[in-house]
Amino acid sequence: MEPRPPRRRPTIEDVARVAGVSRGTVSRVLNGGHWVGAAAAAAVDEAIKQTGYRINPHARNLATSRANSIAFLLTESHERLFEDPNFSALMRGAAEALAEHDLPLVLLMAGSDDEQRRATEFIMAGHVDGALLVSSHRGRQSFLSEFAAARVPVIACGVPLGFEKSIGYVEADDVDGARAMVDYLRSTGRSTIAHIAGPLDTSGGIGRLAGYREEHGDAFDERLVAQGDYSRASGFAAMKELLERMPHLDAVFAANDLMAAGAIDALVAAGRRVPDDVAVGGFDDSPVAQRTDPPLTTMRQPFDRISREMVRMLLDVRDGQRAARLTVPTELVVRESA
Repeated sequence: MEPRPPRRRPTIEDVARVAGVSRGTVSRVLNGGHWVGAAAAAAVDEAIKQTGYRINPHARNLATSRANSIAFLLTESHERLFEDPNFSALMRGAAEALAEHDLPLVLLMAGSDDEQRRATEFIMAGHVDGALLVSSHRGRQSFLSEFAAARVPVIACGVPLGFEKSIGYVEADDVDGARAMVDYLRSTGRSTIAHIAGPLDTSGGIGRLAGYREEHGDAFDERLVAQGDYSRASGFAAMKELLERMPHLDAVFAANDLMAAGAIDALVAAGRRVPDDVAVGGFDDSPVAQRTDPPLTTMRQPFDRISREMVRMLLDVRDGQRAARLTVPTELVVRESA
């Protein structure tokens, strides 16, 4: 009688198949249950019992060590990464802050659905210890539900709309900053102040429009508001629209410096002098503000502080603390455009 072949040792794949989950979910359960929902964890535990799977202690010790890296998760297109200097400022600040902890920063682009899927799988597989979320748009961030359910450490730059209670964030005081800019423009004698709004699926676009509206009070006129998408081209188009609609305007406040630069381009093309005929204010104090002609009056966001606070708060969450929320003030920087 031939000897019976030895029974194959159950694998993680067997456990995943019986539990109806991914191999990555099984791995996370075996490594302490981080970033796994209660139902999935229970299914894995039951599958381990059914299959008779046994953990290799040596392999588990290797697996439970941290990835020792942090993701910079940018939910914008590749073009915006290179066009908008705010992203590079935040990334540089975050990298410098993480370097003090000997941690590298991994850039993950998530501007398209496919990029979001790949970035989500990468993060959920445990290749990083958490993520710094930059430029989230309402309606394009379903992946945040997975992160929140699995308790992945995430800190957002700006309010993550719809996830304010589950994900920590650092934001500039958009409302107060917008009010300060409108008040300043009014103090220089301007009476008809227009606004080029940022995307209204972002907290910055919403907050700066709200501040503009609040500062005008009952005198708010929606004809003085045009929509942009934070790009220079959209600022140009919005300024043309405003001039056609309200040709007597004598000031414009754009929700970021790139749109303000586009507004200056449009004003010059229309034969309007800046600031003699139309004063222009921006928001950010990015490098663009010093390269416009004339240099741009703007509201300074403290990007160095924002990125450092994001890193500090993310490492706190990684170490088991509750997610925090922080609002930092902006500062008026006066230059020749207004």
